[in-house]
Amino acid sequence: MLCPYCNHDESNVLESRDAYDGKATRRRRECLKCKKRFTTYEKVGNIELKVIKKDGRLEDYSREKLERCFEKACWKLTEDERSKIIDEMEMKLLNWESVEIPSREIGKMVMEKLEDIDPVAYIRFATIYLDVKNIEDFQKIISDFKSKNAK
Repeated sequence: MLCPYCNHDESNVLESRDAYDGKATRRRRECLKCKKRFTTYEKVGNIELKVIKKDGRLEDYSREKLERCFEKACWKLTEDERSKIIDEMEMKLLNWESVEIPSREIGKMVMEKLEDIDPVAYIRFATIYLDVKNIEDFQKIISDFKSKNAK
């Protein structure tokens, strides 16, 4: 780890503890050359998943895309609530039988989550995900949702 003050590449770790609800490790360090102290954070790197798009292209998985999706659909939820939902989805994706996941499966997961937490967000997302082109399709989504949730 390079010292941010003198760029020396050796330091001692003085203290370590969990940060960001256990998703990172905070380390307090001291540079062996200039003796100044600094803090670093260690977290798991990018998830090595690939998304198979509708046209067959492979694309790197992007948490940011899911975050934007949930931010637009569930703007009433706090950032922490949205983050927990995405964390749950990522755990499912990491446990998928393959590292290549069809985008339609991710879309289904999003719809399932939205159906549970916000009916209006579910309808909004469904109109885009299911590529609704006319009023009849829109009405079908709403009637299917009502019949499914009339239990």
